[in-house]
Amino acid sequence: MADLCSLPLKASICLLSIVLAGTAVTAQGSPPPPAVSVAKVSSRLVTETGEFIGRVTAIDKVDIVARVPGFIEERTFVEGQNVKKGDLLYRIEQATYKAAVEQQRANLAKAKATEANAKLQLERARELVRNQNVSQATLDQRVADEAGAQASIMEAEALLNQAAINLGYTEIRAPIDGRIGLASFTEGNLVEPASGKLATIVRQDPIYVIFQVSERDVLEYRRRVAQSNDKNPHVTVRFKLPNGEPYAHVGTSNFIDVQVDPNTDTVAVRAQVENPDNILIPSGILGVTVERGSPKSVLVVPQAAVQLDQAGSYVLVVDQASRVEQRRITTGIEQGRDIVVTAGLKEGELLIVEGIQKVRPGQVVASTIVPGR
Repeated sequence: MADLCSLPLKASICLLSIVLAGTAVTAQGSPPPPAVSVAKVSSRLVTETGEFIGRVTAIDKVDIVARVPGFIEERTFVEGQNVKKGDLLYRIEQATYKAAVEQQRANLAKAKATEANAKLQLERARELVRNQNVSQATLDQRVADEAGAQASIMEAEALLNQAAINLGYTEIRAPIDGRIGLASFTEGNLVEPASGKLATIVRQDPIYVIFQVSERDVLEYRRRVAQSNDKNPHVTVRFKLPNGEPYAHVGTSNFIDVQVDPNTDTVAVRAQVENPDNILIPSGILGVTVERGSPKSVLVVPQAAVQLDQAGSYVLVVDQASRVEQRRITTGIEQGRDIVVTAGLKEGELLIVEGIQKVRPGQVVASTIVPGR
């Protein structure tokens, strides 16, 4: 090769080959800057929130029990169905109670007849006393007999009323609107007040959610109410279902307990929320988000831009010279796919959201702004 290059005829060709080879090496040593996607730091009105765990509680819950003994003659409901106040649920065998009503009606009629006779005897005795045909003692006895007959009527009426009430108890009706659960007894079983619950009715719409907050949260809440113009004591409450999906309806707080639980040092707060589709089941667990105060303008960044190491959270910023800079930040609450940043960034700065693994601080990059950011 050296001999060929020394030949005058080949000199220009050899020189050209060396220049081209050097150019190729230079090109291979300087690759183009990596391409990344960036998003602008933006501001948004955000309401500060608190996160808690709540338990679903029915507003009304009633255990259905038998008030008179007897055999169940009929069950008129399907387990799990919705019932209305006054709907017939069970019918206990009525023959014995109807007979008791008829017997007491007869006793009342007998007492009225006795009272009518006592009244006639009293009137006759008064006439005879005026004619001095009977003694005053006889008249006094007739007065007592007539008073006793009236008392017997009152007693018979009371017994008739009690018999009628017992007959009414043979038809067990729903005391509230709600959804009825499993039946503990079926037709043909003997039940009585000591038998316990026959079924349970739970009112599920609306429904309560009870959650525990710290004393500090309560004090902060009362401070905000005192400083608020409308003095509204209620706060907006949102819920997250066990599968992570947000619940469609928004609740409102309506009660704060009057004492602190000594076991947990927390205070119970209750919210009421609509439950038209019976999605919320009593005794179930929900995520609870409570809004704290009015919306405020804060900086938000995509969660994809936020990285974490042993020193804390950071982002990669692309400056005006297209150079990457690592920036430590202080983060706040999550807002959907974004996260609030309370320190470390300014509005309008560009953050890398895609291609983070390909770059390092100080490197020049080719950036493309993500649409919609």
